[in-house]
Amino acid sequence: MPGQRKRKRGAERRASAAELGPGRWTVLYETTDEARWRTEARRLMAEHEVRDPSMFRLDTLCGRTVLPTTYRLSVFVPDAPGR
Repeated sequence: MPGQRKRKRGAERRASAAELGPGRWTVLYETTDEARWRTEARRLMAEHEVRDPSMFRLDTLCGRTVLPTTYRLSVFVPDAPGR
């Protein structure tokens, strides 16, 4: 069935976001160069700056004729326990 894989991935993302609890996504790196974006992602994982892969997000913001495609690395920052 067309689009079924996309729906399943969306459901998985929503479930994993619910497991993370309250918090926010903070952008670590943003560029229009895909090669540098992938290199930075590998470096963060290799240096263990981001230990849990579920707290690491790679976004591709689709460009159009006017705007270029933007690549973004984000990390989940949980809220402080007292909030």
